Formats: sequence, C-alpha cells, structure tokens
Amino acid sequence: MRWLLGLFTMLLIMAIGAAGAVLYGFHHFGRGLPDYEFLADYEPPVVTRVHAGDGRLLAEYARNKRIFVAIDAIPKRVVKAFLAAEDKNFYNHPGIDFISLASAVVINLKNYGTGRRPVGASTITQQVAKNFLLTNEVSIDRKAKEAILSFRIERVLSKDRILELYLNEIYLGFGSYGVAAAALNYFDKPLAELTVAEAAYLAALPKAPNNYHPTRKHAAAIARRNWVIGQMAENGFITQAEADAARTEPLVVATATTTVDETSADYFAEEVRRDLIDRYGDTGLYEGGLSVRTTLDPKMQRIADRALRQGLEEYDRRHGWRGPIAKIEIVAGWGDALAKVERPAGLGDWTLGAVVKADAKAATIGFPDGSLATLPYDQMAWAREWLEDQRFGNTPKSVTEVLSVGDVVPVETLTENEKGEAYAEATVALRQIPDVGGALVAMDPHTGRVLAMSGGYSADMSEFNRATQARRQPGSAFKPIVYLAGLDSGYSPATRILDAPFVLDQGPGLPKWKPSNYSNEFYGPTPMRMGIEKSRNLMTVRLAQTIGMEKVVQYAKRFGVVDEMQPHLSFALGAAETTLLRMTTAYSMLVNGGKRITPSLFDRVVDRHGRTVYRHDDRPCNGCSSASWNGGPPPRIPDNREQIVDPASAYQVVSMLEGVVLRGTGRRIAELGKTLGGKTGTTNENMDTWFVGFSPDLAVGVFVGFDQPRTLGRRDTGSSVAAPIFKLFMAEALDGVVTPDFRIPPGVRMVWIDHDTGARAEPGARGAILEAFKPGTEPTGESMVIGGGMGPAPDGGSAPVSAPASAAPVATSGSGLY
Repeated sequence: MRWLLGLFTMLLIMAIGAAGAVLYGFHHFGRGLPDYEFLADYEPPVVTRVHAGDGRLLAEYARNKRIFVAIDAIPKRVVKAFLAAEDKNFYNHPGIDFISLASAVVINLKNYGTGRRPVGASTITQQVAKNFLLTNEVSIDRKAKEAILSFRIERVLSKDRILELYLNEIYLGFGSYGVAAAALNYFDKPLAELTVAEAAYLAALPKAPNNYHPTRKHAAAIARRNWVIGQMAENGFITQAEADAARTEPLVVATATTTVDETSADYFAEEVRRDLIDRYGDTGLYEGGLSVRTTLDPKMQRIADRALRQGLEEYDRRHGWRGPIAKIEIVAGWGDALAKVERPAGLGDWTLGAVVKADAKAATIGFPDGSLATLPYDQMAWAREWLEDQRFGNTPKSVTEVLSVGDVVPVETLTENEKGEAYAEATVALRQIPDVGGALVAMDPHTGRVLAMSGGYSADMSEFNRATQARRQPGSAFKPIVYLAGLDSGYSPATRILDAPFVLDQGPGLPKWKPSNYSNEFYGPTPMRMGIEKSRNLMTVRLAQTIGMEKVVQYAKRFGVVDEMQPHLSFALGAAETTLLRMTTAYSMLVNGGKRITPSLFDRVVDRHGRTVYRHDDRPCNGCSSASWNGGPPPRIPDNREQIVDPASAYQVVSMLEGVVLRGTGRRIAELGKTLGGKTGTTNENMDTWFVGFSPDLAVGVFVGFDQPRTLGRRDTGSSVAAPIFKLFMAEALDGVVTPDFRIPPGVRMVWIDHDTGARAEPGARGAILEAFKPGTEPTGESMVIGGGMGPAPDGGSAPVSAPASAAPVATSGSGLY
C-alpha cells in the first residue's frame, strides 16, 4: 500500500506541476497578445468592381483580389472540402484538436529521421489566429500564442464566423484571396457552380499553392486533389461513387482572359479610378468592395475607339512616312533578329515585319516564324517623305523610294482589295503608329452621362487622357458662347454685324491687335447666323465688344467652359484653355434647352453591404416602387435641372449650329442625312483642332493636336481633321436611328428670311430659310448693323447702331484665333 500511496503522491505532484506549468504558460505567453475581439466585426479588404452601363465587367481594383461571401452563401460542398482537407473535427473541438495533435505527434515520431515532412495539426481556428493576429514565424513561442488565441477566439466567435473569416481570408494562389476569388480565377465560375473535383482542388491549395500549380505541377495537383476527395469520402461528406467520379474529372483551369469583357475602355476606366479615389480615397477604392455601375455604353465605346484611331491614322498618313521602326541585316537567322525587336507601344493588331526583298512594284515582308507576305505599291503609296512642320514630299513612284531591305516596319494583314476581291496570296499594307494625339467624348445631353470616352490613340502609349487632362484653346468652338450672350442681350440671328477690319490699340510698347478671318477677306454687314456658320472672327469680336467681354466671361463660367477667364477680346475667339469634356458638356446644355447638367462617369456606387452611397440621378420618384404602382400610367419624375439660359436663346444657337453643318464649316457632315449641329475650332498656326456637335439626344466632342503643341499643318483645320472623326462616329452610332428635328421651345416664332441678308423672304424663295425669333425681334423695315454706324436695312430702311446699356469695357490684350 505504501508504494501505491507514493505513486499517487508522485502523480499528484506531477499533475500539480503540470497544471502550474500550464497556468504559467498561459500567463507568460498570454501577456500582450493582440486584441482578438475585433474579429467579430472584421471586414476583410475586398475588390472594387467597375461595370459598364449594361453590367459588363470593365475593371477590378484591389490590393488583394478578394470577394467576400457570407458563410451561409458558400455551398456545402465547398465547406466540406476544406473541412476534410484542413480540420475535419472543426465543429467539435475548442480551438485545438487534441486527437489530431496526438496523432500527428505519433506519426512524426515514427517518421523521425526518414526525411519526410512533419505532419501538422493546426486547426482552422489556429490558422485564423495566425493569419489575422500573428506572424508566420516558426517557433514554439508563436505556436503557444496561437493556441491561447484559438481558445479565446472560440469563446468570442461562433464556429460559422470563424469559418467565414478563414474561407474569405486564405491565399489560394493565382492572386486569389478567399474561395470566391479563387473559383473565378481558376475556373471562371461562381462558387455555386463548382464541381466536387473543383472544390477539392481549391481545398488542396491552402498549405502551399505553388506546390500544386495546375499547369506547372499538374501531377502533384491531381494527386493532392484526389487525396482531398478521398478525405471527403472517408468522412462521409460525399459518397464513394461521387468520389470515384470526381477523381476521373480532368483538372482544367480557365485562361486569364475569360473573366474580362472584350470591351476596351482604358481611358474611361482610369478616369473612373481617379474619380473614385477623389471621393473615397485609396482605402475605399482598393479595399472597400465597392460596386460601381458606370455610364459607359460598350457599343458606343467601341465605335469611339475605332473612329478616333481611324481619324488619327488617316491624318498621320496624309503627312508622310517617318521611317522604319528598326533596321536588321537580312542574313541567316534574320527571323531571330526580328523577334528581338521591341514591339512599339500602340502597335495593336498590327505586326512587325522585315523587308527581305524589294523592287519598284512590291516588297516581300518576312515574319519571325519564317512566313512571307507581299506588300504591293498601292498599299504604301501614301508614304511620302515627312518634312518639318507637318509638310510632306511628293508621292513615291516606287516601293524602293520608301523601303529598303532590312527595314522593320508595322504592317496590317489584308484579306481583300478595295473591290472586295480576295487576295490570291498573303498580302499586307504598310502602316505607321500616329504621333499625333486626340480624344473623343460622347454624352447624353439631357443627363450628363458620359457614354464613351477615348482619351488617345492607345493607352499603351500614354495614359494621359486628352479628353479630361489636356487643357487647350478651343478656338472657334468657343464662339457659340459669345453668340448666346448676344442673343440674350436682345439681338437675333438676323442682326447684321459689320465684317470689316478691326484694330485695337493694346497700349504703349505693344503692337496693335488685328484679328482677321481665316480667308483674310471682309464681307461687310452680315447676319449673325452667317458669322457662326462661316466662323467669321471679325464679326465675333465686334459682337463681343458691343455686349461687353464681362458678359461673355459670365456665360463661359455659367456653362462650365472655364472657371476663370480674363475679359480680353481675344478670349471671344477661344484663347482661354479648357478641356474637351467641358466643351462637350457646354454644347450639351445648348441642345437640351439651357438646362444645367453635370458630366458623370457613373450612375451609382454601392458599398459592400449593398447600400447606395452615390447616385447621379438624385430626383425623387414617388410611386416608383413596384408595390405602390397600380398598373396605371408610369409616375412622372420631376425635372430639377437648373435653367441657366433662356430656352429660346439656346434653341437659336442650336439652329445656327445646325446651319454650320448644312451650309458652313462642317458641311461635309451633312452627307449623313441626320439632324446634326456643331462647330469647328482651330487655333493659331493650326495647333489645336476641334469639332463639338450634337444630334437632339447625343452630344459628341472631338479634339486633335500634338501633346507638345506644334502645327498640324498649313491646311489642317477643325473642318479637315476633327470633323471627319465626328462624322465617322456619328455615322455608326446613329446608324438605323431616326433623329427628330431639334426641339423648339414654346414662344419661338419661325419666320422665313433671306439667309444672306437677314431680310424677310417668301417661303420657298431662293436662299430662304426658316429662322427662329423671340416675339418682337422679327425683321421689320429697320435693320441694325453692329459696329457699322448708320447702315441701310436689307429692305431699304435704316437703323441706328446701338448696343445694350450693359455693354462693358473692352480688354486691351490677346491674340486672334479662328
């Protein structure tokens, strides 16, 4: 009995010692542990997704690509796959699985010295403690802290919450954080569509994703996946038949491009990104899990990209060939040398080829794979020599005047000739990446929703967005603002303005300012309408001087063209810098009847919890819910847009801008047969060219110019450079669309007048047009001539020249533009 008592005493002492050791361990390792209670409300960083107006995915922004999914939304098969692989007793242990731990100790002792990797026994709770609260340090100290935190976490959080944190936090390779992101990245599927085999593969990854890469280590990936499938069957999560079927399923992952929509909107998406950062900061964008529904119309975006690229390419080819990309020797191994030539940014769908043979009629183009194609003379005849100031030489008479053996050049593969006939052999055309910049913006003029935005030829060449970041002079595209101010000052489209020399003394030591028309001619008293249709500088300056530049500045700011502008007369000709987006918005407010709009790139922003945090259309809609609608007429939504100008004045400008298309500087656009209006713009020395225009329900702006301002060419104006791009866009965007007439506001009277004189005319008479007048401003026996003293009226009467009493002082500096 004594020895039993001694044994009991020894065991008791050992138990007390062990308990003391445990208590000491809890005290020692439990001091200063990180706060774990925040896990109850923890929200992991998740990806922000940006969608087009039709729901297509445009871009994703995240530091860690993660899509948070609540535990009750994760399919059972996915949950069971991870439990089978990582912690089959998860719902039964207190944070530490002592049974698995003991088993792992026995196995590791048996394997000691064999070189096998030790078996682990970390529970999911322990992994949560490590991933959220500790480091990856391999030490007894860290394991002890991990165990203590696991017990504490289990007391605070439910099992489902712990599992939810784990499944949304773990890294599973392929840039995937959490199971939902992994399902998309590996298989291009939502969680609900994963098969047993696919779920098992994802569950095989937490330990070491790179060790089970689906392509580089395919055999190991299959073996690990099948082991997980076996564990699922052994633990009763699936039947044996399901396990056998899953093991035979091939492991095939989706390509990287399958989760990205084909619509390219790089400039638009980058502008959205900058806007979101301004609103919600870096953290909100990259970790906030926002869902952004943009205003982008994918079809219009594709049209915009094509129109802008084609227009820039056509301009560039008109101004000559700047030479090959590189030069190589055509000797044995030339294909390898060609393959090493760096592919230039902006090459797009074109390819680089080397001239391996050339004569007067054609060149033979070789490619890195050894294939050959013919480049006929007619597909490179455009390649005149480029000269300084965008001048160019004569049309080449042979291929060898342009190309030499060894030249590396961009080419485009052709399938048929201009007659639609298929080529008998591989044929290519000589191409050149434009060095000129440009932009196109398409907008809903009634809401400000930006439907398309192309900020340059290629975002690969430069992310600089010429639609929003390039501040350039609009030239004559600004003139409608001047004429609008004039119409609001009591004048009419038939008011005659003197088109004659204008000289302004700018002060001591400064030359006299002498603006001129583009034609360098003078046309005498001319109706206001012709001043805008023919883009007459002298008429615009005289009108601005009469009404006062302060009023012009006020209207420019009211329409958002500029934030600040000095009241100098040169600014009446578009000398103040602005952006294409601002100009397109201003024209939108003309065609919508003078209602204020704010340009917007997105309709709605929703946070990770589904709450709307931004909505562009903030109008109340009483009775719009399906529960309150009784099947009668749809609810009327109030129009809360601010009226910033007389609707009649806005329509008069729109009517005159329609005349620009029908009879003026934009008349080549009239060939489309649509209801369109707009205005060209060209600055001094042809450095910036514009066309901003609209249909009744679509506003479009185009800008073309070099990033470092220099002349586009002696004869290159808004009419020949920007307007053709506008035409290309509208031809496709409005294809099949019936465009109504521009909307005439109440109170406007349509009167037949002579287009050239502004006098009344008989309906149908030669040169007669219907002109818009406010009541009491129709032509009578008297006629006003702005800037010309006493002048004869078109119908034989006369009238004194007068200006409204609010005429302002005239500034004394500036330069002329056209």
